[in-house]
Amino acid sequence: MALDAETLYKLIIMHMLNKVEFPLTNSQISQFFLENEYTNYFTVQKAIHELIEDGFVFSNVNRNTSYYHLTSEGRESLDFFESKIPAPIVDDVYMFLSRNKYELRNEIGTVSDYYRASNGDYIVHCQVKEAGSTLVEVNISTPDRSIASKMCANWEDKDTSQKIYQYIIDSLTKS
Repeated sequence: MALDAETLYKLIIMHMLNKVEFPLTNSQISQFFLENEYTNYFTVQKAIHELIEDGFVFSNVNRNTSYYHLTSEGRESLDFFESKIPAPIVDDVYMFLSRNKYELRNEIGTVSDYYRASNGDYIVHCQVKEAGSTLVEVNISTPDRSIASKMCANWEDKDTSQKIYQYIIDSLTKS
């Protein structure tokens, strides 16, 4: 039985989410399809949307970025149909994830967001996660929204967050 293109795209997305230990962003999923010239951006968005509607994928949003996860229903469905994905596409997924694994994980592992507190200040929430564990989590208060936004942007720069993490570890462990 041959799969129609839309079903194949959904299976590829679920296969990708099943092969990583962290969520993937919309841009990461789209990047795979566009790099391999499988389809266009809008078709990928439609497939993701339908996967969410069907309960196979769920997303959480942080600072206008959607992070996609495979649900248990999605995993069960994938178990039945994963073998229908052509081997060359499975190889392309493997190569994409292998080649980009460090960058994909770092994009997800360093997150920040801000929100308005009841006193009117903005609370900047910054995290570094690795393999499902939180390495460091910091909340900083600032009275200015533009400063909160800038702090988030700077935190998500891998070098900055790593330097701050290392500074905290060094400061707390010195004799």
